[in-house]
Amino acid sequence: MEWLDQIEFWWWWALGLGLLALEIVVPGTFFMWMSVASAAVGALLLIHPGIDWEYQMLIFAVISVVSIAGFRYWQQRHPTESSDEMLNRRGAHYIGRTVIVLDAFVNGQGRVKLEDSSWSARSTDGSDFIAGAKARVTEVEGSTLIVEVAS
Repeated sequence: MEWLDQIEFWWWWALGLGLLALEIVVPGTFFMWMSVASAAVGALLLIHPGIDWEYQMLIFAVISVVSIAGFRYWQQRHPTESSDEMLNRRGAHYIGRTVIVLDAFVNGQGRVKLEDSSWSARSTDGSDFIAGAKARVTEVEGSTLIVEVAS
């Protein structure tokens, strides 16, 4: 453990670069804030080189926790806005669209064609459709389209 007494500022900066590299590989924004803490400890050690390694670790831990918690708090207060509210809900784009029944519905379930894809479908009221009939999508449950008679 004698080597811990000889930690210099650039060790913290190297750790910060390593954490940034890890941030690129791992999803989320967790390691970036630890990297900021590492850079801050390195800068502090550059200004005051005599800080014991125990205090360096404590400062690193405190800055890491505060920066991560602070970012999460800020992120909750300022959520990312998207120009497309249904961006990650592919099926939601299809609500209101007219589909063609591929396989006749039995007990209210069958398959429909939408654009170039075939989807599982269920009727809203359990009614059956004949093949070739038109239906309208009213909602989506997972990968199943909920349909009703098209008007």
